[in-house]
Amino acid sequence: MISLILVLFLIWRLFLFFTAFWGSFILPFQPRFPYADVFLISSDLPAFVWSFANFDGVHYLTIARSGYAAQFTQVFFPLYPLLLSVFQKILYFINPLAISLIVTNLFFLAGLYLFNQLLRIDYKPKEISWMVLFLLLFPTSFYFAGLYTESLFLILILLCFYLARRKMWLLAAITAGLASSARLVGIFLLPALFWEYLQDKSNVRGQLLNVLKSPILYIAPLGLISYMIYLQINFGDALYFWHAQPIFGASREGSNIILLPQVLWRYFKILTKNPIDLSSFWIPLTELTSTIFAVILLILGHYQKIRLSYLIFSWLAILTPTLTGTFSSMPRYILVAFPIFISLGLIKSKLLKILSLVTFFLLLIIFTILFTRGIWVA
Repeated sequence: MISLILVLFLIWRLFLFFTAFWGSFILPFQPRFPYADVFLISSDLPAFVWSFANFDGVHYLTIARSGYAAQFTQVFFPLYPLLLSVFQKILYFINPLAISLIVTNLFFLAGLYLFNQLLRIDYKPKEISWMVLFLLLFPTSFYFAGLYTESLFLILILLCFYLARRKMWLLAAITAGLASSARLVGIFLLPALFWEYLQDKSNVRGQLLNVLKSPILYIAPLGLISYMIYLQINFGDALYFWHAQPIFGASREGSNIILLPQVLWRYFKILTKNPIDLSSFWIPLTELTSTIFAVILLILGHYQKIRLSYLIFSWLAILTPTLTGTFSSMPRYILVAFPIFISLGLIKSKLLKILSLVTFFLLLIIFTILFTRGIWVA
């Protein structure tokens, strides 16, 4: 299985490079984000390589080089750019953009290995093969290859659950703490770990006392808490990462919490007002359908008896971004809800799974071309 994962990863990575190269003959590069000329075009790397650092990638490169010197980059949590900075300094003789992409792709390869290791606890090799294929061919899986936190965050959540399943609570708590310094939704490993902790028969007696004594309670939130303290000391706002959200567009709300029914109503109005031939129709439609798709698969996951701790984390990770009043970036955010790939792999009909993979594959081509040509996807 490990050899298969390595082969599939290499095929997937080469396929994405080829798609980006091919896309350059179809669409011009029209960056809808800043600093493309500073960090990407000037890197001397081929366009089909540096284009995987589009959009948020330039902000992570900025933070890796200069910290949070650029205003509003505090919305990006620190662990990922910190690791990029470390590798860039150690391997200073390699192009910073190149080493950042190499490290990020190695993170994803490690994530695939951990995905296999975690799934082996509950599922058969044939089922796991389907689940890995659905992960690799998911329409927005190219974000795992790009300069984004998805690959690192996948490692952390999978490792956290694997350690928890092995009842290695201290290491699981430390991993959860690292995850909460990589993404805000990493904090939701805390309730998921608590559920796992309480399934341990040795912890059944005196559950409240055991919870209070558990390292999970005190270590898992430390990543988020540390970043909030840093923001308060240096910028006078512990929630700067939330309050600065509106600066990055998509009509995000940074001061109030918007409930899901309001967000759904907003998207209904958007889709009924905008002409079908404009991106202002297709982008919201993609955001809405991807969210609904993920929700359906998570509901299905309950019927398929997917481990409840996985679902607890995934529900919270998917619903929390909607509190900003938008489904923007949801096609990317749902990638961390890994039970959706388990759910897809557990579908009984082989024909339905094959049709789903073909559809995913075609959408992956389209979305990869759009993203690498500087057009917003998620």
